[in-house]
Amino acid sequence: MDPVFWKGKTVLLTGHTGFKGSWLSLWLQELGVNLIGFSKSIPTEPSLYKLANVKKEMISVMGDIRNFDRVNDVIKKYKPEIIIHMAAQSLLHESYKEPLETFSTNVMGTVNLLEAIRTAQKSCVVINVTSDKCYENQELTRGYRENDPMGGYDPYSSSKGCAELATSSFRNSFFNPLEYKKHGIALASVRAGNVIGGGDWAKNRLIPDIMNSLLSGGKLKIRSPQAVRPWQFVLEPLRGYLMLAEKLWKHGPKYAEAWNFGPDSRDAKSVSWIAERLAQLWGSGTKWVKTNEKYNHETNYLRLDCKKAKTRLDWSPKTRLETALQLIVEWYKEYKKGDDIRGTTLTQIRDFNSM
Repeated sequence: MDPVFWKGKTVLLTGHTGFKGSWLSLWLQELGVNLIGFSKSIPTEPSLYKLANVKKEMISVMGDIRNFDRVNDVIKKYKPEIIIHMAAQSLLHESYKEPLETFSTNVMGTVNLLEAIRTAQKSCVVINVTSDKCYENQELTRGYRENDPMGGYDPYSSSKGCAELATSSFRNSFFNPLEYKKHGIALASVRAGNVIGGGDWAKNRLIPDIMNSLLSGGKLKIRSPQAVRPWQFVLEPLRGYLMLAEKLWKHGPKYAEAWNFGPDSRDAKSVSWIAERLAQLWGSGTKWVKTNEKYNHETNYLRLDCKKAKTRLDWSPKTRLETALQLIVEWYKEYKKGDDIRGTTLTQIRDFNSM
């Protein structure tokens, strides 16, 4: 990354109040951008957004991505040079409860943004953040590649696959790389999953559930203790998005496509291993039990092939899982003490940048 590149750029970040959005907002503030955030609400209580006073050095606009007129007004008013679209209904189990909200937010919300960009007719870089779950999961042992077919069993996964198809359609129809000199819009999509870090309080997610259990001293209920997932520190894919944005700005059509940003296979560990290791780092005994409660369908195994990002962007994860877990424990211990959460989070960002 080139810090000089970012200074003074006007950046629109949708979903800035969420877990990943809050981390990225603080990072972009550190880089000196003119940052505008657009979100429907603050999704959790407590939230990293509030604790770290994320809105301190940015313009925060509250609005629903499903409202085209609201989105269109923001694009016309602020004329962003770089747009990173993260606004979404991002919880798998919530998508079973609210499928209409999930599809309307993740699919039509994306379409609204892309249509507003199309009608604005202003050159810009656009990155649509979807998910590793956008792929048609066939429980393959190899990692999924960017040209593998889209799919999705559950409403959340399917909505992300649909968002990818909508992105591809707009890129082919209106922002075609072959006609880049005419429209000046470079549109890419990015796929990552199982992102972990301090400040996550989303429901039915492993790390928040574990940390809430350790903070309260209560027992942790685990659905699938032997399930193996590839885990990734939150700043790793965010660094990939920023590196990609620079390439899109400088080289436009050469990078206007889909990209995977996932962890190395060596950081694939079981759910029970994660719970036990976090408890050890916290300094207390493991208190988890397997729950017999019935939950909705979840994939058993899903891994991304990130050769493309490694070879063409020179991106690769630099934080091992063990380090990521240590950083998570450090973050939540600072939270428990009531210390400066904004300072704690910015310190982890700065230390990451210096690696």
